[in-house]
Amino acid sequence: MSTASHDMEKYGNDVKLESVHEEDYQSTLKQSSEEKALVRKLDKRIMPIACLLYLFAYLDRSNLGNARLQGLPEDALGGDRSGELFDWVNSAFFFSYILCQVPATIVSKLFPPRLWMAAAAIGWGTVSTLMSTGFNLGGLVTARVFLGVFEAGFGPAIPLYFSFFYTKAEMGLRMAYWFGFAAVAGAFGGLIAFGIDHAHSTIHHWRLLFIVEGIPAVLLGIATMFFLPDRPESTTFFNEDERKIALARMNRATSGDVGATVNKAHIGAAFRDWRIYVGGVIYFGLNCALASISAFLPTIINTFVDSKALSQLLTVPPYAVAAVVLVLFSYASDRLQSRGIFMAISSSIGGIGYLLMLTVESNQHVRYFATFCITSGTYTTIGITIAWFAHNLGSETKKATGIPMFMAIGQCGSVLGSHIYPKSEGPRYIKGFAISCALEFLAAFCAIVLTISYRRDNARRNRLYGEPSPDAKVDTQELADKAPGFRYVP
Repeated sequence: MSTASHDMEKYGNDVKLESVHEEDYQSTLKQSSEEKALVRKLDKRIMPIACLLYLFAYLDRSNLGNARLQGLPEDALGGDRSGELFDWVNSAFFFSYILCQVPATIVSKLFPPRLWMAAAAIGWGTVSTLMSTGFNLGGLVTARVFLGVFEAGFGPAIPLYFSFFYTKAEMGLRMAYWFGFAAVAGAFGGLIAFGIDHAHSTIHHWRLLFIVEGIPAVLLGIATMFFLPDRPESTTFFNEDERKIALARMNRATSGDVGATVNKAHIGAAFRDWRIYVGGVIYFGLNCALASISAFLPTIINTFVDSKALSQLLTVPPYAVAAVVLVLFSYASDRLQSRGIFMAISSSIGGIGYLLMLTVESNQHVRYFATFCITSGTYTTIGITIAWFAHNLGSETKKATGIPMFMAIGQCGSVLGSHIYPKSEGPRYIKGFAISCALEFLAAFCAIVLTISYRRDNARRNRLYGEPSPDAKVDTQELADKAPGFRYVP
């Protein structure tokens, strides 16, 4: 073969190779464009429903704090001068919520998500509405227990549900939007209570509050039954091209147990995972603060001002700021793919807020600023914690077990938070502020321990097995997050 012909053949092969690479490049661009369109479609359908569900779930869970200032203890609890009866009504929710979280979330894998979520919403909305008919301690406690049963089927199941559709690089921000509606509920609840305080009603204002906040949850539950997508492999929400992309995204980093199945070995693995228990300690401290904020923030702010109606209104800004801080921290956490450091910072902000409450007695402006620190730090840390474990447990069954496990441990802190602000210790509430302060800083310390542990484990696996491709498919069917190719989000 002549040199000229050899050069022509080589040149021709190079042109063909460049053409193939160009086709692959264009295919990648097309896939990326289609995937972005799918994510936008998911966001438009899933996020509004999930966020509104949580808005009304949290309204129905936390409206006792507003009802307290509207006369519930005087009307249904015989005056309750010590405040102990109100504390038990508040904490009754958490006992059933704690007991039902793990079994409910595991069982949720066996049912279509839209029907499961719809049944939970209709259940808690009905119970919340019926709380308006409570005339004594027994009636209110019974309603709160059943409220906990139904909400246990919703809260821990949402992170699992989101992991069907969103990658670990997208999860933090979506969880922030979702959990941010707990803060929105706090603000919205204050506005509703403020409006009801000015309503001319033939029934007590606290009874009207439960009706106004309970009925929408029932209606939303019915809508959920028709509009929330089921799992990617079974929903009618996708066309076939979208389904292929959704399934590829679902299995991009891990491939384990999927569908209406439960891997019993991974249930045991979750109970033996020490990190889940450390996550439970973090969640315990944060939920002690969260439960006390929900139930007592209007009462605490009422120590700053004389008007109960104004106290309801002044709860709105701290919750609004908390929602913004949560989204900003979660966005940064997603971009940097790092959770523990952001959690330690935000939890420390909450601890500083409690320190201000403890050390500043007379300056009401500083004490009101402290409520912003408390709400922002607490809500932000909880939102990032949920996103952290949603993609660090490896398989669906381990997520379905591990997420409600650390949540159930954490909800024990909610029981504590319901009993550390007795009326007799107002307006300083030194015991309540001191306990919450210590637990916020403990949560920050545990977050640092976990992030160091995850980083060391990732480095060890990189040394042993090499660094995997970010989008490499890892089979976690047998070992879940212990699979050699699996890497944690630190």
